[in-house]
Amino acid sequence: MHLTRYFLPVLRETPKEAEIISHQLMLRAAMIKQSSAGIYSWLPLGHKVLKKTEQIVREEQNRAGAVELLMPTIQSADLWRESKRYDAYGKEMLRIVDRHERDMLFGPTAEEVVTAIFRDSIKSYKELPKNLYNIQWKFRDEIRPRFGVMRGREFLMKDAYSFDLTKAGARAAYNRMFVAYLRTFARLGMKSIPMAADTGPIGGDLSHEFIILAETGESQVFCHADLIETPIPGPDTDFDGDLEPIVKAWTSMYAATEEMHEADRFAAEVPGDKQLSARGIEVGHIFYFGTKYSEPMGCRVQGPDGQMITLEMGSYGVGVSRLAGAIVEASHDEAGIIWPVPVAPFEVAIVNLKAGDKETDRACSDLYAKLTGAGIDVLYDDTDERAGAKFATMDLIGIPYQVIVGPKGLKAGEVEFKIRRGAERQSMPLDAVAGVVIERVVGERVLA
Repeated sequence: MHLTRYFLPVLRETPKEAEIISHQLMLRAAMIKQSSAGIYSWLPLGHKVLKKTEQIVREEQNRAGAVELLMPTIQSADLWRESKRYDAYGKEMLRIVDRHERDMLFGPTAEEVVTAIFRDSIKSYKELPKNLYNIQWKFRDEIRPRFGVMRGREFLMKDAYSFDLTKAGARAAYNRMFVAYLRTFARLGMKSIPMAADTGPIGGDLSHEFIILAETGESQVFCHADLIETPIPGPDTDFDGDLEPIVKAWTSMYAATEEMHEADRFAAEVPGDKQLSARGIEVGHIFYFGTKYSEPMGCRVQGPDGQMITLEMGSYGVGVSRLAGAIVEASHDEAGIIWPVPVAPFEVAIVNLKAGDKETDRACSDLYAKLTGAGIDVLYDDTDERAGAKFATMDLIGIPYQVIVGPKGLKAGEVEFKIRRGAERQSMPLDAVAGVVIERVVGERVLA
């Protein structure tokens, strides 16, 4: 993409309404623009990050055996009355009445919808187990939306729902999602730690939040420091096998959110030099809630003996739009965002220091053709801005690699290669830089 053709209205000053770093940088980098309180338009740069994040989430759900569908944003209140949640959910639910005086709502989650779909479609135990997932916009009418996409009212969410005959089967489904989440966040360039968590309005008695550590995190978390070094399950993980050993490796050491923290237990179970207390950001939440929805909604199948069996269920959420903000919170410096390659809006920036100069233009165009021809996502800065402004923009928007091309360097047959993380710069031959860039980008696209 040529920058002269792109839509990138970056801001040089930090908007006053932005309280946390991700909100500040996402506004300044022209990723998002507020439409109303807690509701944002995703501008081209932010939309690219959102779609790349969504695709990684999708790939790991598919790898774990989940099946994608798409459910409606507007739901019938009658379904929620079946589950007894319509009146209990609270004012966060946006309630609507259509022209026929039917009670509707903008879905904050989809347990009721997916349970009704399953109930009406699957009748025999032979068709189990199943896990259905949906990547869809949700709405929760937060009383005080703030922090940009970290606590907005409208958000993009991946929500999966498992259906099993037995508690043991439901636990196996829970484990598959547990492992899939570890892999998902690692591929996004983050190390997540699963922590015992409150089930809240979703219900159930087994729940884990997946937390990434960040100095600007929203809440305090407590864990055993060795969890930071626990290896992520590899791409060859057998999701049809026994995943309990992996789950035990991650849950046998103390880890809890502030709401679930037990100070005495923490002190007793974790050696002093291994006690880690830090700020954290929730990026995913999984629940096993048994028959909380299947029982009142009559979601049953015929078992092998002909008797009807009420299904055991779980739900598994990832805030896809929230992840973009979480990555920024965890990966930035004073100059701007530092994107991991897998979710970077562009993997490489070519910076032309003298647009209009015949030799510089030719070198940049040739390099652009080589990189795009190799499948690299490139942003070519062909504007006539001054060099300092070009560098500031590329650092602000966080492109992982920059190739800086100017007349002076070209006379020596060289360009400058910059790595955004750490701001390392080095000169290298023009005819070698494409190979270096391609090798680095391809090697970093899949981090787990």
